Amino acid sequence: MSKRNSTIRGVVAIDGPAGSGKSTVAKLLAERLGYIYIDSGAMYRAVAYRVMQAGLAVEKDTAEIGRLSGELVFEFRPTAPGQHLFVDGEDVEAAIRTPEVGNLSSPVSAIPEVREHLVAAQRRMAARGGVVMEGRDIGTVVLPDADLKVFLTATAGERARRRWVQLQEQGIIEDYEQVLRDQIKRDQRDSSRAVAPLCKAEDARELASDDLSPEEIVTMLEGWLKQSLSKGDKS
Repeated sequence: MSKRNSTIRGVVAIDGPAGSGKSTVAKLLAERLGYIYIDSGAMYRAVAYRVMQAGLAVEKDTAEIGRLSGELVFEFRPTAPGQHLFVDGEDVEAAIRTPEVGNLSSPVSAIPEVREHLVAAQRRMAARGGVVMEGRDIGTVVLPDADLKVFLTATAGERARRRWVQLQEQGIIEDYEQVLRDQIKRDQRDSSRAVAPLCKAEDARELASDDLSPEEIVTMLEGWLKQSLSKGDKS
């Protein structure tokens, strides 16, 4: 992926903490470019969802969870309301967005075997290019040769506010202060875990989203990608 010409579509890696806006930005950028949007976090949430369904415990069933993650078939499909994640043919989009699944996804994603299986699946998805993938270790681990790497950030308070609003819209009533506490705990888990911790790739462009609209960010990223691909043409 390091050398491309104008006939080959690029690969974009967007990383950042929960609530930074990376999902919204990645979706909009993929739509504008005509690329495939890959939500890596949704894939880990899907594993967590299957773990809950199977009644497995992260503390003692790591081997079984690792095996389970390697047997799942993931597919992002366009639907009438937008792109959904299907696992083994089942639309799991709504089921994986609950707070319970979200809280479980972080410890599940820290299991080495789970990460190994899902990273391999994500790399296969990106192999042909024309992909915008977002997560927490895309630029550092999954796609280190991506044409454009972005680390999107925002203050903890702003990220918690966004999550609180999202939950309200889904009819899930949560106290803002609790959402903020959960946000801080998740940040600590994601940045301190032994396997693929959340961190900025050395060659990633860092961008704070607090005072920018998603459309403004997408326009910036589109310009950066064009610059990157142009440089690749000349190499």
